[in-house]
Parts: sequence; structure tokens; C-alpha cells
Amino acid sequence: MASLALSGSLVTPHRNPHSTHKAFSLIRCNSVAEPLKYKDNGKPISLTNNISSDYGQVASIPSFLNTHNQFYERIPVQKNDTRLRIFSGTANPSLSQEIACYMGLELGKIKIKRFADGEIYVQLQESVRGCDVYLVQPTCPPANENLMELLIMIDACRRASAKNITAVIPYFGYARADRKTQGRESIAAKLVANLITEAGADRVLACDLHSGQSMGYFDIPVDHVHGQPVILDYLASKTICSDDLVVVSPDVGGVARARAFAKKLSDAPLAIVDKRRHAHNVAEVMNLIGDVRGKVAVMVDDMIDTAGTIAKGAALLHQEGAREVYACSTHAVFSPPAIERLSSGLFQEVIITNTIPVAEKNYFPQLTILSVANLLGETIWRVHDDCAGGFEPYSSLGID
Repeated sequence: MASLALSGSLVTPHRNPHSTHKAFSLIRCNSVAEPLKYKDNGKPISLTNNISSDYGQVASIPSFLNTHNQFYERIPVQKNDTRLRIFSGTANPSLSQEIACYMGLELGKIKIKRFADGEIYVQLQESVRGCDVYLVQPTCPPANENLMELLIMIDACRRASAKNITAVIPYFGYARADRKTQGRESIAAKLVANLITEAGADRVLACDLHSGQSMGYFDIPVDHVHGQPVILDYLASKTICSDDLVVVSPDVGGVARARAFAKKLSDAPLAIVDKRRHAHNVAEVMNLIGDVRGKVAVMVDDMIDTAGTIAKGAALLHQEGAREVYACSTHAVFSPPAIERLSSGLFQEVIITNTIPVAEKNYFPQLTILSVANLLGETIWRVHDDCAGGFEPYSSLGID
């Protein structure tokens, strides 16, 4: 039987030692973004970076990001080059540092503090006049605090005469409020897009928006990067027999995402969980469309919030005879009681990325965290170099 194959380059991650799945032989490939390594208690401890001492650049660009390198030659940039500057907010400083390490740059110096009444103060502590500035700040919980901090950072850069300001938003909060499902509702995604634009951003770089049409809410260019390639490469490192694999959409709205995911996993079959939602963050599974009996089911979603949808879907898959269930998601919001649901034994492995920082109290043995730092770093390079990433030969990068 043919083993699982991914169209494109593969990655060799470090397997979570707490996983209870059968021993898979690994396909040896170059790393795109290694998952965090785990101690015996499941706590992630480090993420490796291979940096050159001459220019501070990655010694060898991962093959996934270098598939068509013959078409794209990057000019080495000295560390003291002031044309490209990266600043980090307080929402996810570790991801910002990883991005800067991949690019061979140092994070810009910025002062962010809260006054006694909760007001946010931002001061750039170095000049950005005439610079191409990238502000890394996901609007993850607390969403309002982090969003306001991003807006003030943008305003500070605009008033400091930055040439271009790009808001790098690995996780875009309020993205689920992208339409009116009932009367007299707000479309908060459009409101937030207007706020970011009016604050002074010239461009937005986002990762896995809840719905692709959210890009249209911005009146400025949006580079939409998909985190799927990182997860796909990790799954491809497990030589699961393609005949045993089925990709599952946890709801009807995620069918397009799951279909694209399945196509890259040896064109695996697709199953759909039919769900009726009675209220926000409350889901009820009704039935399953497709066959999962005796198969390894991979559930794919853009985010895991309270994990109600994906947990009930996994329970249904087990009832229908699925051998193993994997959960794959780009954004780990992990609102209570998500951890209890995810660590209850329903899942063989829960695979997420670090677009949102995961608190130490939320670690559990089945959790595997992959980094999107290299993907975002490479995208920033290509945006800075005015290099189109959305059409051949760069389609493997996953940039719209």
C-alpha cells in the first residue's frame, strides 16, 4: 500500500514523546519549522534556529521555503541595515523573536507600558524614519488590550515618519464576526479592519483568517499566509498509510479548508461532521457524512476555542469506528474548558502552531506545537523585497 505523500517538500519534526500512537518510521527531510521539544512532563523547552554569524541569516533556507530558489535570490542584509525593522508587541514576544532570528535581524527597541488606569503607552526607542517597519502583534486574548496596543504601535510608527508600516497579525481577533447571522448584529471584523487602516497601517500580513473574504474588509493590501503547510509537513513525517487516512471537517463551514488539506495528503477522502449550533461556543453534533471506520481521522480547523465542536466531533468519529483521531489547528485560543476536553483521551495528538502563545498551565501530553516563525519571516522578506509570493514559482509558500 502506498504511504502518505505530501505534494511539496517535507519536514522532519520532533515527535511528542507522550504520544501513544504506533511507532511510525519518519521521512527524513529538511526542517521548515520544528515543533517545540518536550520534557517528560510535556513542557516545551526549546526551538532550534540555525543562524549564520556573518550576516545573521539562516545558514540554509529550509527546502520548503527554498523549493524554487533558482528564481529568487535574496541579497544578504547586514544587521545594521535600518531599512527593515521589526518590532514586537507584548502579545507574543517569543514568536517575534523567532521571526527576527530566522531573518538574521534584531528586534527593534520599543517601550510599552500600562498606566495605573489601564491606558497603554508606546514609545519607539530608535529611529524608524524612512524605514519599512513590521509590527508583530496577534490580537489574541485579551483581544481588546492587544488590539489597542497594536493600534497605538501603528500610530507611534506613523508619527515617527516610517515609510511603510505592516501590521503582522498571526491571529486576527474578531474574525468570526464577519457577517450578520441575525438581525441587529455588528460586523466587528470590518470595524477592526477600519481601525487598523485608520491608525496608519499600509499593509496587513495575517495567518489563516477565519474566512478568506475578511481580506476584503481592509482597504489596504493584505498578505494572507496559510499555516497548513507547516502542519502538513509534520503529518507527512508520519508514514501513515494513505489507504487508512481520512480528513474530517468538524463542520460544514470548514469543508473547503478540509478539502484543500485532504488534496495535499495524497488526495485523501473527506468526511464531514454535521453540527447544529444553538448558541455561541455551544455545539451539538448530529451525524457524520462519510466513512471513517478503521481509519486514522485527521480533523482540520482554523482555530480551537472552547474545543466543544472538535471534541464532540471526535467522540462521534470514535462511535463510527475511527481507529485514531488527530486534531490540527493553526490558532490555539484554548478558552476554558478546552484543555479538559482536548486531554480527555479523545485525541491521539493535538497539533497546533504558535500564532497564539500557549500558557504553561495549558500544556498537556498530547499537545504538539509547531512554529510558523520561518514561514512568516520568509513572507516578510518577500514583501520587503517586493517579491510576489502568490503565483508560481512561489505558490508552495501559501501566500495569497
